[in-house]
Amino acid sequence: MSLVNYATREITCKIVYYGPGRSGKTTNLHYIYGQVPEDRKGKMVSLATQTDRTLFFDFLPLDLGSISGFTTKFQLYTVPGQVYYQTTRKLVLQGADGVVFVADSQARQLDENIESFQDLHANLADQGVDARAIPLVIQYNKQDLPKDLILGEPELRDAINFRGVPDFSADALHGPGVFETLRGISELVLKRLSTPGAK
Repeated sequence: MSLVNYATREITCKIVYYGPGRSGKTTNLHYIYGQVPEDRKGKMVSLATQTDRTLFFDFLPLDLGSISGFTTKFQLYTVPGQVYYQTTRKLVLQGADGVVFVADSQARQLDENIESFQDLHANLADQGVDARAIPLVIQYNKQDLPKDLILGEPELRDAINFRGVPDFSADALHGPGVFETLRGISELVLKRLSTPGAK
């Protein structure tokens, strides 16, 4: 649920990076954070637990144009992918304006990708959100790994992208596809916000 601040004339949107453990959600945010000029970003905040290095709540306001004279700002969050962080994932997902599903392209991770994608839909449904209505893009991360270890875009698309949402091939560690993914979800969120009657 985007926040509108009439005093500062800002609209703040929340984008959540979702996916299985170690698929590259946090790596995406670290790469974006490292590339954005200092004056265009807030602090990156991470909360790590003793049991998992990937439990981060990162937020990064990013100015990406305006709607009706309001500056748009994006806050980017990651959710922990591990199964036992179900409650945390639900909390972070609350109020999301858009979701980036980060799939791990490794063939051995296909079942985890499918399970995590189903988990995303179930958590949205629990919050009364129609998963088909929320802006969503899919990123096929780790496409830089050796071809014998990964599935290509067509196979991943068949397995995960049954909605036919925008999808992007990526190497979050080195950058290819990272900003294309962010731009893809940002455009969907802004389009929804600027459409009369959109929630």
